[in-house]
Amino acid sequence: MALQDKDRIFTNLYGVQHWGLEAARKRGNWDGTAGIIAKGRDWIIEEMKNSGLRGRGGAGFPTGMKWSFMPKQASERPHYLVVNADESEPGTCKDRDIIRHDPHTLIEGCLIAGVAMGAHAGYIYIRGEYYNESVVLEAAIAEAYEAGLLGANAAGGGWDFDLYVHRGAGAYICGEETALIESLEGKKGMPRLKPPFPAAVGLYGCPTTVNNVETIAVVPTILRRGAAWFAGFGRPKNSGTKVFCIQGHVEKPCNVEEEMSIPLRELIERHAGGVRGGWDNLLCVIPGGSSTPLIPKSVCDDVLMDFDALREQRTGLGTAAVIVMDKSTDLIKAIARLAAFYKHESCGQCTPCREGMGWQKRMMDRMVEGRADVAEIDLLENVTRRIEGHTICALADGGVWPVQGLIRHFRPMMEERIAAYKSRTLPLAAE
Repeated sequence: MALQDKDRIFTNLYGVQHWGLEAARKRGNWDGTAGIIAKGRDWIIEEMKNSGLRGRGGAGFPTGMKWSFMPKQASERPHYLVVNADESEPGTCKDRDIIRHDPHTLIEGCLIAGVAMGAHAGYIYIRGEYYNESVVLEAAIAEAYEAGLLGANAAGGGWDFDLYVHRGAGAYICGEETALIESLEGKKGMPRLKPPFPAAVGLYGCPTTVNNVETIAVVPTILRRGAAWFAGFGRPKNSGTKVFCIQGHVEKPCNVEEEMSIPLRELIERHAGGVRGGWDNLLCVIPGGSSTPLIPKSVCDDVLMDFDALREQRTGLGTAAVIVMDKSTDLIKAIARLAAFYKHESCGQCTPCREGMGWQKRMMDRMVEGRADVAEIDLLENVTRRIEGHTICALADGGVWPVQGLIRHFRPMMEERIAAYKSRTLPLAAE
């Protein structure tokens, strides 16, 4: 059963109404915010835990638990909220539309999250290419200040809170929370070793929590409507609603807010008009953005779109960027293009990633032509295993998973490509 309009959190995802404060208030934003703040930090965190919300930026870590890691005791060190609006995962465009059309959901969420973690300042780190979105966000923040919703005694709740926008320079690595913090401090965006985690030593060496745009933007509605309401959607430990980005070989590419645990086939057919040429023309789907392994049609037929169901299929929900590929796709070439992207975006700090991504790209370039031996497929897979899990951050893992998925499910296609190349070149070699 599809999510009903009355249960949608992002009611202006398509920009039908204006993004400004007046229209946002008519949609329910900033309603009773002071009352939510008055219930206090512990109540907010407990409600977030009970809601079952897991991070919407890719990792899926329980949000309430993450907030609870922030120090409770008074300290001279300030606390910070940092919102990751970098959205650099290929195929992902949900946060862009939230900021562009519904920025006050995010701004109100920042205030409430700031209260929950004892932060009087928040930073929204937005991707440099999102120029138009940053203009809207700055204007919406200015509206909020003018209306007394930010600044001293924000929203009349007795909590002082300031919010700033920081534009990045378009580096994929800055989507990783510690690299983002480094960039925010004016340094080169390179991940830090953990521990210490940002909740102990984050921005400017102070306790910091980094959350995705969608994660923060859903908070006010959850607290207004109750944790039980949000937890009522989806399966246990996979609860709530989620914005899915559906693209590729579908009739109507779109962003849509739907219930977690919706079957992938239903999601595509109900909201994106189905696969181009019909469901039987489907080759595979990358379910969670380019860094998640692809799944073939046989898995797509029945799989549910949530964290646990996709993990059981050795892939992930990630950012829920659904990339659909039909049988016209040169799949080896498509995955080689992703390998080139991750090589380009590696920060170069860790040897397995810096060197390994280049090896992977060069091997995949040859696989596209078939200019390889069948034994090299195993060698390629071995290279990915030597990269995965041996670096400071997860970019390397995400960079090899597309190739691992290709080998796992479409090895015969790779072998056929190699055989076809040899059949063309062997006569020439004999001469």
